[in-house]
Amino acid sequence: MSLAAGRWPWWLLFSCGMGLVGGDELCPTKCTCRLLEVVCSGLMEYPHDMPLTTRQLVLKENNITYLPAISLGLLNDLVYLDCRSNQIMEIMDYTFIGVHKLIYLDISFNNISQISPYGFSMLNNLVILNISNNPHLKQISKYTFGNNTALRHLDLSNTGLEFLDVHSIQHLFNLKALYLKGNPWNCDCTLVDFSIHLIVTNIEYPDKLNATCKEPAEMIGWPLTMVGNPLRYKCLTHLDRQDYAFLLLIGFCIFSGGTVAAWLTGVCAVLYENIHRKAEDEEIDEEIENERPNRNRVFRYKHAKSFDSMNHHFV
Repeated sequence: MSLAAGRWPWWLLFSCGMGLVGGDELCPTKCTCRLLEVVCSGLMEYPHDMPLTTRQLVLKENNITYLPAISLGLLNDLVYLDCRSNQIMEIMDYTFIGVHKLIYLDISFNNISQISPYGFSMLNNLVILNISNNPHLKQISKYTFGNNTALRHLDLSNTGLEFLDVHSIQHLFNLKALYLKGNPWNCDCTLVDFSIHLIVTNIEYPDKLNATCKEPAEMIGWPLTMVGNPLRYKCLTHLDRQDYAFLLLIGFCIFSGGTVAAWLTGVCAVLYENIHRKAEDEEIDEEIENERPNRNRVFRYKHAKSFDSMNHHFV
């Protein structure tokens, strides 16, 4: 039957075409390719010779230690990447530079200890990001999610995070769900802005009862979504004994400094007055000394004139 004479199902033609592009003959070793999906298992490193048309890549439950930016960047059409349960230790700068269409990224259950501030910078279309169950991840930069404004689902549960800068998520206006449980949150004054942000936004926290404080002792067991107001009172409006001691010390220093400054000012004024008075006395003495010859000269002149008058009278 020719194409002109019969009606071929469109999906059959599509499948044949995809088979030519993504067939088993183009699959990397230990991988299975089906249409636009590639599933790999038993790998020690990222697979080579990946079909460039891959849209869904599943690398879960392997022993991959890092994701090469150059190889991964060739998959321009990739929208789904599952790398959970591997041995990835770090997300470096621009790891995902070529996969700008990526929507789903799962790097949970790895050994990630560091995420570069620009690790996700090229993922402008990322909607779901799962970083959970990375217990060695102690810190996330406030710039890490700077360009991920399309994020709707962010999982940060079961990591080593004790603190999260509010600026790291404050700009994520599309964020709907945030998972924070299982982290050793330190609910001191450094977390006050983040805890208040959790209250004033409309973000959902499905595990909010399990996202609790581990420090300090008086806050242990408190859910993060409930510590905002106590921390605001403690850190922004309330003064404890240490604060009063600090204010007392500052006041004493100011008083002492003012007293010393006043004493120095008085000493300087007295010295200046003495120097000025001495200078005036010296000027007066000098004027007196200058006036004495003139007085003697006048006296001698008057005396001589009187004597001449007397002589003239007698003559």
